[in-house]
Amino acid sequence: QVETLKAKLLEQAQEISRLRSELGGTDAEKHRDLLAAENERLRQEMKACEGELRELQRQQQAPCRDCPHLQENAVLQEQLSQLQREAEEARAKLVELDLEVQQKTNRLAEVELRLKDSLAERAEEEERLSRRLRDSQETIASLKSQPQQIKYIIKTVEVESAKAKQALCETQSRNQYLQEQVGMQKQVLKEMEQQLQSSQKTEAQLRAQIMMYEAELERAHGQMLEEMQAMEEEKNHAIEEAFSRAQVEMKAVHENLAGVRTNLLTLQPALRTLTHDYNSLKRQVRDFPLLLQETLRSARAEISQAIEEVHSTNRELLRKYRRELQLRKKCHNELVRLKGNIRVFGRVRPITKEDGEGPEAANAVTFDADDDAVLYLLHKGKQVSFELDKVFPPQASQEEVFQEVQALVTSCIDGYNVCIFAYGQTGAGKTYTMEGTAANPGINQRALQLLFSEVRGKAADWDYAITVSAAEIYNEALRDLLGKEPQEKLEIKLCPDGSGQLYVPGLTEFRVQSVEDINKVFEFGHVKRVTECTNLNEHSSRSHALLIVTVRGLDRSTGLRTTGKLNLVDLAGSERVGRSGAEGSRLREAQHINKSLSALGDVIYALRSRQGHVPFRNSKLTYLLQDSLSGDSKTLMMVQVSPAEKNTSETLCSLKFAERVRSVELGPVSRKAELGSWPSQEHLEVIKTLLGDSPGSAAPAGRGHASPSPGQLSSRSASIRRKLQTSG
Repeated sequence: QVETLKAKLLEQAQEISRLRSELGGTDAEKHRDLLAAENERLRQEMKACEGELRELQRQQQAPCRDCPHLQENAVLQEQLSQLQREAEEARAKLVELDLEVQQKTNRLAEVELRLKDSLAERAEEEERLSRRLRDSQETIASLKSQPQQIKYIIKTVEVESAKAKQALCETQSRNQYLQEQVGMQKQVLKEMEQQLQSSQKTEAQLRAQIMMYEAELERAHGQMLEEMQAMEEEKNHAIEEAFSRAQVEMKAVHENLAGVRTNLLTLQPALRTLTHDYNSLKRQVRDFPLLLQETLRSARAEISQAIEEVHSTNRELLRKYRRELQLRKKCHNELVRLKGNIRVFGRVRPITKEDGEGPEAANAVTFDADDDAVLYLLHKGKQVSFELDKVFPPQASQEEVFQEVQALVTSCIDGYNVCIFAYGQTGAGKTYTMEGTAANPGINQRALQLLFSEVRGKAADWDYAITVSAAEIYNEALRDLLGKEPQEKLEIKLCPDGSGQLYVPGLTEFRVQSVEDINKVFEFGHVKRVTECTNLNEHSSRSHALLIVTVRGLDRSTGLRTTGKLNLVDLAGSERVGRSGAEGSRLREAQHINKSLSALGDVIYALRSRQGHVPFRNSKLTYLLQDSLSGDSKTLMMVQVSPAEKNTSETLCSLKFAERVRSVELGPVSRKAELGSWPSQEHLEVIKTLLGDSPGSAAPAGRGHASPSPGQLSSRSASIRRKLQTSG
């Protein structure tokens, strides 16, 4: 505020000095002296206020925001600026008037110069004309005097002699020439008189114009004097008003300074309080970074601890969830085993180049990240969910698939019937899952390798014989793939032992004892199986392939015999004739394939709805699978689906059929085991003969064939009972 007042005082002092220089006079000088003394006193007071203000600024850096004199000072400053604007306007107006007077003076000077030039030119013209007039008068006078001489000469020549006639002629010719010159001079004189008259007219016009310019100049000069007098009066009036306003403003400034001085005296205690508060706040601000770092450190520690606790809790919950999921899966598998449900696994093949490109080759199948038994199919813009026992994504390997089914395969050694069949549309990957390739074998070869591994692990107590048969159903005809005449049609009949089991008379069985034997059997049967190329699959299976593995076992210590059968079925794929482009024999094959698969669907529907009659005999396929679908077998269906958008209709049908199959309950499975009489030496030799050992081969070390003692009989009978209790 003091700085602002100081600036205002300086401006007012300058304005007063300017007004003083313009007004002049003794009264103004006296008043000026008074104002100078007053200004000196105010300047001293201002210096004192500045010292106090500097002291206050050293004590407090923050400005006083709520001072009540700020508004008054602002009003005063605004009034002073208004006075300055009015003075500036008056000065600008005076400058404009001076400029106008200067312009009119310049115009008058120009008119005077032009008038002087015109007068000089007129004088020169008059002088020139007068000179010409004098010359003309002299010439006329001379000419007037010449003819008398000529007449006198002529008169005198007339009395002279004839010699002078020639001179007279010359004189006459000369006289004629001089007369012509006189006429010409008269004409020139007449023209000069006309020019003199025009010059006199021009002079009269110039004199009239000069008089008009002089009158206009006098009028402009008078008007300029009046305007200058009016401006002088206006200036004096403006100076008086400004002087009076300055006095009022100075008085108000004095009053404001007195009020400011009073306010400064009253603000000192408040300033000391504010200084104390400011120092305390400054100390708090100085200590704030340390407090903030400590708070952040503790907050980080608490957040890290909370995050660690949340992570540990999440890990524990995830572990419990996975454990519960495994337990649920185990309980579900046990429930499925007790109910005898058909287990259904789903496998989605990858997108291949045969699917083409564009929207039709887009992936329409997605999976649940938290549940490996659920998949989703996008069909006609709607997402349909399906729940199976297990779903394998396209990146699943053959090893991962077999790990899920190896428990069923090993139960075949214990005397259970097991059936694994692959179902799906043509080109969905059924043959790849069941047979695989030489470098990456499928379920068939891996199952036999697992059986050999299990047999070797139980070789100390058990003797096993594994036989393999391979057949196909082609156009509703059962053919032996391992026989010498594969075109021979076989029939399915009931076993004559009254067990109700089915068998195929004349079906060739090969006993396998190593992996090499397995490869030979598979190669032999694969060559004879019917495959053709269609629009949907380059190597389309045109028949249902059945691999029958029979495992017969004998416990040498108890005489317990087990017979297990493993049926591995690779069904031919369902196809639409319009899309596959089948014609001729391919068309007939497709019709038989679709008919047999339709019969399989009828059987599943009958089993699911618990009908009294199940139409197994409607097709060779269902009749051959009767043992596996009638409740005396552990059955697994591997449904193969294509993820391509163009195959969503077939995929939807396959998954719906898989859900229906999953709901079928076949009842508990029975074990095929029987306990024979105590094996004698002859019985052991017969069993070994059946299992492929030569009768003359030596018995295993440590096993005698003499009659046991009574104590040995009692102890061995007890061990037999314990084994029977544990095994069945």
